[in-house]
Amino acid sequence: MEVEKIAYFNFNRKWYLVCLLLVVLLVSGCGQKPQMGPKTVEVKAMQVIQQDTPITYDFVGQVVAKNEVKVQAKVSGNIVAKMVNGGDFVQQGQSLFEIDNRQTNAALLTARAQLAQSQAALSNSQLDAQRYQQLAAQNAISQQTADQSASAATQNEAAVEANQAKVQQAEADLQDSVIVAPIDGRIDTNDLSIGSFVTAGATTMATLSSIDPVFVQFSMSENEYLKFAQRGNGGSPSEWFGELTLVLSNGTQYPLRGRVTQVDRGMAQDTGTLTIKATFDNPQHMLVPGMFARIVAQGETIPGALLVPERAVQQLLGKSFVTVVGEGDKAESRPVTLGQKVNGYWVVQEGLTAGDRVVVDGTQKAQPGTSLSITMIGPEELQAPAQQ
Repeated sequence: MEVEKIAYFNFNRKWYLVCLLLVVLLVSGCGQKPQMGPKTVEVKAMQVIQQDTPITYDFVGQVVAKNEVKVQAKVSGNIVAKMVNGGDFVQQGQSLFEIDNRQTNAALLTARAQLAQSQAALSNSQLDAQRYQQLAAQNAISQQTADQSASAATQNEAAVEANQAKVQQAEADLQDSVIVAPIDGRIDTNDLSIGSFVTAGATTMATLSSIDPVFVQFSMSENEYLKFAQRGNGGSPSEWFGELTLVLSNGTQYPLRGRVTQVDRGMAQDTGTLTIKATFDNPQHMLVPGMFARIVAQGETIPGALLVPERAVQQLLGKSFVTVVGEGDKAESRPVTLGQKVNGYWVVQEGLTAGDRVVVDGTQKAQPGTSLSITMIGPEELQAPAQQ
């Protein structure tokens, strides 16, 4: 009987342990997450473009007046009249200001009176000299007296010439009391007002800038200069470029083309750049001095260039990378060497082939080795904003 109880107890104990083990396994199995397959990332990709590509070069330029003149008076005095307003467009010879001319007018009257006196003295001395020469010929007077009379006439003639010069100067001063525009152009708004005193040759009454045509001034680095010089066989920079395009600050293109007309004699010591001026016609007066614009110059054409969109390129620590659709549609990070930027695309010099597909949207999610779900797009679909 005791043996049966012991056997029964051992049997129940085994079943208890088995059930307990099953419960533990069941509970532990419920806490585990189901195994997932590899995650697939949705991206948009684009085939590398291969085509002959003309290269353009961009330079930041600033509009400057072709002629800029500081208007100063040639006589001193107070401004008594003002014929223009700041910002007006004026013609060469147009009256701008008038300076009080009472002193210059008095100086002219004095000079004319002195001239009249000297002319009368000259007339008398010439008559005396003529009579004395006749008397000397008759031995009525000494030759010395006749010579002295002739010398007095010569002195009076010189006095007349000096007084004539004084009259001319006084007339010029009187004429210069009216300040006229030296060139066609627009006058600034910092011009002086009536009552201001001006000093001859020192006070700037206004600044006048020509408006048509205008210069657009830009600078070229030493490396850019060397590149163009080698391509242009050492000719002048004015010969390197054809017609230049001007892009205004709001992104619109100026309708008229320009050409390089002035090149500085050398590199600026402080910036190491070469200053160049291009001339643009400005019949509508759209371009004003001080305005910034972008000069676009046509360069060489690269045959069969490989192009990728700007937004497909990631740059880190001075190096450039693109995400390529690799074997098995898996993401692959590829280092590339970039050339020029052309209309929203990079020219790729090394690192890609014409058959590669590059990711343009979703590059942040497409880590190397990630499986990709790819939607191919074309250049016309790149206008939509990138989704990183």
